[in-house]
Formats: sequence, C-alpha cells, structure tokens
Amino acid sequence: MTIDSQTLRVIETSLLAERKRLESELGQFAKKNPNNPEDYNAEFPQIGTSEEDNASEVAIYSDNLTLERTLESSLRDVNKALQRIKEGAYGTCRHCGKNIDPKRLVARPTSSSCIECKKALTGGA
Repeated sequence: MTIDSQTLRVIETSLLAERKRLESELGQFAKKNPNNPEDYNAEFPQIGTSEEDNASEVAIYSDNLTLERTLESSLRDVNKALQRIKEGAYGTCRHCGKNIDPKRLVARPTSSSCIECKKALTGGA
C-alpha cells in the first residue's frame, strides 16, 4: 500500500514542525556549529565562581551534552525523512525496498524501515 499525497503532506507538515521544535530546544542551550549545520555545541553555563557554582555548572553542562546528543539524533532523523520526501523515496523500506505501511508512517514519520525489517534488526518477535 502506497502513501497518498494528502497523507504525505500531513506527514511533511508534521516533520517540519518537529524540526522547528527540535532546533528551538537545541537553541536554548547550544549554538549551531558554523562548519556543520547538523551539529550543535552545548555552551558551558556561567553561574558563578564558588565551588558550589562550579559543581552546578559541570552538572548542567553534562546534562546538556546528553540532551544535545538526543535532540541532534532526532533532528537528523527528521531531516533524513524530509530528504526522502523531497527525493520521492519516502515510505520505502531502506532494507527490503517494500512500501512501509502508511499507518506506521503516520505514527512514526521518521521511520525508514518496514515493521518486518525493524523486527528482524532488533531481534523482535
């Protein structure tokens, strides 16, 4: 079953909104790397000069690095899905080449694998 153009537009709109949200979240604590637009660099917070402040800065920075990696990964997935839409390859499993069920794509627009391949890759039943 192939994805109809109306559903594809809804998914694309959803992906564009998600990209905007992710970029906004990243922008709250990280700067875009000028040499790589898909890379962000968390900024080290400046709270104060006491030992307690320094410990807080390190803890916040560590949390931000973890969050940065998670958000960047999600952003890459969104950008890849948008690129597949642009290329006309969206909705095709990258492993077996079969169509991905449109219900799966609506539920998880960044999917690039059909259910069968995803189960095989993750060892699912």
